[in-house]
Amino acid sequence: MAELAKTFDVVVIGAGPGGYIAAIRAAQLGMQVACIDEWQTADGKPAPGGTCTNVGCIPSKALLQSSENYDHAAHAFADHGIKVGSLSMDVAQMLKRKDKVVKQNNDGILYLLKKNKVTFFHGKGAFAGGAAGAWQVKVSGKASESLVAKHVIVATGSSPRALPGAPFDNKLILDNSGALAITEVPKRLGVIGAGVIGLEMGSVWRRLGSAVTVLEALPAFLGAADEAVAKEANKVFVKQGLAIHTAVKVGTVKCAKEVTVEYNDSAGKAQTLTVDKLIVSIGRVPHTEGLNAAAVGLKLDERGFVAVDEHCKTNLPNVWAVGDVVRGPMLAHKAEEEGVAVAQRIAGKYGHVDFNTVPWVIYTSPEIAWVGKTEQQVKSEGIEYRTGSFPFMANGRARALGDTTGFVKFIADKKTDRILGVHIIGPMASELIAEAVVAMEFGASSEDIAMICHAHPSLSEAMKEAALAVDGRTLNL
Repeated sequence: MAELAKTFDVVVIGAGPGGYIAAIRAAQLGMQVACIDEWQTADGKPAPGGTCTNVGCIPSKALLQSSENYDHAAHAFADHGIKVGSLSMDVAQMLKRKDKVVKQNNDGILYLLKKNKVTFFHGKGAFAGGAAGAWQVKVSGKASESLVAKHVIVATGSSPRALPGAPFDNKLILDNSGALAITEVPKRLGVIGAGVIGLEMGSVWRRLGSAVTVLEALPAFLGAADEAVAKEANKVFVKQGLAIHTAVKVGTVKCAKEVTVEYNDSAGKAQTLTVDKLIVSIGRVPHTEGLNAAAVGLKLDERGFVAVDEHCKTNLPNVWAVGDVVRGPMLAHKAEEEGVAVAQRIAGKYGHVDFNTVPWVIYTSPEIAWVGKTEQQVKSEGIEYRTGSFPFMANGRARALGDTTGFVKFIADKKTDRILGVHIIGPMASELIAEAVVAMEFGASSEDIAMICHAHPSLSEAMKEAALAVDGRTLNL
């Protein structure tokens, strides 16, 4: 007897930030929605949330918080008059707390899907044929299901890129998942790739006592960030104890009881790095394996991403794709915005995503955040501009916190004063950047921010002062 297919208005393949948000918004707009996801816990239960919730954004922030608390207890509490006796780190408890935070998020997503009447299927989703208005999607799991949908949203995310000849075993050579599950502090930790994952995970284990060496292939440290921010970050991280080497060429990686990395340094001289664990964070690749894209003619671009237009439409009618599996920054919040926009478009409403105002954050200490253009970008584009900066050293709240590293930098058009970019390195940069995103979305000038009353004492005053500095009018420096 043929399996009876279940019919939906929208089927979403993947329940990461882009997928589950798209499913919820589509359901809110009155559609019958199904969401398929294959992530599972150690005991086989559903674990929606994708890379971000399970082995990315959420668990990494949990470990960063734990390690920062430990670092503060070891080095900062005494300044506050807090005396700590014998200090030790229970890594097992730290991981247990991290896993609890992840589970709370997993359970929260399942609750939200149920609350919004989204039908959830635990398994792997793949195209099984069909055409516009009647796409067939197969769910392979503990129980197979056949679904038919008017619209399909592909939100299958991305996977870590491995070094050629050095596959992940998550024992010695670690991807992001392995880096989040190290059971004891390694004496020597190597990190290949000085991007977000590499710096954050390197920071976690450096605070807990690892000797951390970072190897970066690009000639500039944090090349995507503003040069002034990158320079400050490099200085601070080196002072903290991270050994950072740029412009290196990694060669052979050998594993025995330890990991040996042969590489050429920036001068071309052969070097050898021996470590107990090696984290490889050299980027991510779109995850389309098992989607059965070729069977229905879903087009992938030359880099393996699902090819989409500016509206996230694929080459197939009523098939959409969002998040890491398509072009653009691989950021959870970018995926969420695309998920909402696609749901809106399916419902015949307006969908909005502006890549120019997507914020970037690195949750190291100090935090790094930015939105818009860097100074090197505006220079290369021939834009006349002005800048204004303000150091946290001159901010009263930062002094009270005992964290005065870094600064806020504004870049504004010289003629119109419109804000072109804002760059922050310092305490709570991840929260402060939101003001800049709002300002840029509304086309604000630096004068607009300078004229707004900010609470005193607050870190946000550094935003106001940096905006004032664009016109040479800082008040507290």
